[in-house]
Amino acid sequence: MKSVKTISELGKRLFIHIVLWIIVLLFFSFFFGIEGADFRTLLIFSAFFLPVTAATTYAFIYNLIPNYLLPKRYLKFGIYSVYTFIISAVFIILSAFYALVIVLGLELNDQFPVSKNLFYITITIYLVVVIASAFNLLKNNYASVAKNEELKNRILEAQLKLKEQEFQYLKMQIHPHFLFNTLNTIYGFSLSKNEKTPEMILQLSDLLDYILYQTKKPLVKLEDEINHIGNYIALEKKRFQDALEIEFNYGNIPAAVYLPPMLLLPFVENSFKHGKGNDGKLKISICIKLEAEKLIFKIVNSIENSSEISPGKGIGLQNIKRRLDILYGDDYQLNIENDKESFRVLLKIKNLGENLRDIDSEII
Repeated sequence: MKSVKTISELGKRLFIHIVLWIIVLLFFSFFFGIEGADFRTLLIFSAFFLPVTAATTYAFIYNLIPNYLLPKRYLKFGIYSVYTFIISAVFIILSAFYALVIVLGLELNDQFPVSKNLFYITITIYLVVVIASAFNLLKNNYASVAKNEELKNRILEAQLKLKEQEFQYLKMQIHPHFLFNTLNTIYGFSLSKNEKTPEMILQLSDLLDYILYQTKKPLVKLEDEINHIGNYIALEKKRFQDALEIEFNYGNIPAAVYLPPMLLLPFVENSFKHGKGNDGKLKISICIKLEAEKLIFKIVNSIENSSEISPGKGIGLQNIKRRLDILYGDDYQLNIENDKESFRVLLKIKNLGENLRDIDSEII
């Protein structure tokens, strides 16, 4: 099958070359004769110059240009070009001599005033060579550009697939980390046979539904993320009871606002995991708001003076930062501070709607 296709392509190329040389022959017949000669005589006379024209042209487009000009071996290209012109000039003179002998029979008359001038004949032949070489250079340049574009697209496609794989891997890392802490809380309640354990299991089931099913979607509603943050806080309130002081503020969130799932919840989980106050109470403040399509998320939790928490450390925060890099690039700002009394996280995502459209179509 491949050989048949190759033969077909070769036949097509051969046909195109034959047609082009017929056009060149007609061009020579028109240029070399002006008046007084019939078309057959002009055609025969011009045909004598066709072989040297073809040989010179093919020498440039199949040897000199690809082997010396394109690889930027300019000195050798110049030297071999001069050799080629000298050799072709000799054959032009010989072709002109035999053409005059056969066509004119060495009878000099006024039939071919232009053809008798070898300078015009040579210029015409080299004009064809130059045009063919220029066309070949353009073709090579176009092929090179197309090849570079194809290579660039393949590289971008490979990078996109790697980003997708990395993104899915980071999401899988976050889920077990979050579930481990939540199940740990319920386990503590079950040991003490607390009557609130069934309610906590029900709330956890809602979180499991969110984690196992909703997070498979590229985007979820911001209000859904907020609702599940509320469920998580309710679970933690039962665990901490009087040892927890928490503020959770969010404004009116439009239903059409979306963001990637599990983007904010791990920050909340992290504040409960590492937070602790000097007076034995954990104080947490959470604020979510939208300003001109900019999402602003702020969370502050108290820590002990002896706490060794460092901003940006831990699997959870590292994964979230990496997810933000993949999803939003330079269109987000994440500040994490530790002032020895509180641990602060401020996340800003600008052009939220535009970024999410890009995420939906390109990354996820």
